Amino acid sequence: MNVKNNKRKRESIEKIEKAFIEMLMTKELNQISVTDICNETGLNRSTFYANFTDVYALADSLRLKLEADFDEQFKKETNRDAVTMFRHIYENQLFYKAYFKLGYDESHQVYVYDMPRAEKDFGSKNIKYHIEFFRNGFNAIIKMWLNSGCRETPEEMADILKAEYKGR
Repeated sequence: MNVKNNKRKRESIEKIEKAFIEMLMTKELNQISVTDICNETGLNRSTFYANFTDVYALADSLRLKLEADFDEQFKKETNRDAVTMFRHIYENQLFYKAYFKLGYDESHQVYVYDMPRAEKDFGSKNIKYHIEFFRNGFNAIIKMWLNSGCRETPEEMADILKAEYKGR
């Protein structure tokens, strides 16, 4: 029976995503082909095309999935702090490495920015510069942490971040 989101379809999508992310660690997006993914997964091209139009659609699908998962994680948490965020990144390292490699951090902020606090601390006149400075600095810290194999714990990373904002 052809049921939407059936187990076999979900398993195929997971295989495709996993193979794609692993390839992305050693290749650029434009060097990855549908054939490469199918050879790696043992799936037919028709299975790939039943789920994605091309590798770029696959990349976009992964981005949306990660962002939705991240947002959902924060909706469930009552204590929406940096530890929660770093824990999510730690548990999904390959996805985040792919996310940053694809440059998606330019369009979506990983950290949930506390706008009211920033306006209180910095005023609203030049807040856009502060936000951009914070976002890029924060993304650089995450990338550095990921590239080092996440040697520090999520709690240690949250402490590093807090230390940068000590007194505010």
